[in-house]
Amino acid sequence: MAIVNAQLTTTQLDLLTVPSGKSWAITNIMVCNNGSTPASFDIHLVPQGTALSNAVTRVINSLELPVSETFTFDSERIVLEVGDKLSFVAEPDAGAGLTALSATVSYLEV
Repeated sequence: MAIVNAQLTTTQLDLLTVPSGKSWAITNIMVCNNGSTPASFDIHLVPQGTALSNAVTRVINSLELPVSETFTFDSERIVLEVGDKLSFVAEPDAGAGLTALSATVSYLEV
C-alpha cells in the first residue's frame, strides 16, 4: 500500500496518474482544511485520454469543509487503469494558487 500527499490548488491538480503496466485501487481519500476560513473542493476521476470536465468527470462537487474539518472517502474502492487520473480543484486561493486544503490518498496495486 502507498500514500500520496499534496496541498490542493485552485487549478487542476492530478494527484494520481496510473503509470504504464499498472492498475491501482484507491482505498481512502482524506481532505483536511488547515486554514482559518471555510474552503471547498471538487474531485474528478478522469479516464485516460479524457480531459477534466465538470459535466463528465466530477464525482464530488464543491464540497465545503469548515475550518479544521476533515472529509474522508473510504466506503468504496475505486480501480484506476493505465493513464487514469485522480484530480482535485479547490478554493479559495490562499496565495500563489495554493489553498489551505491538504489531501492524502491511500492506494494499492491490483
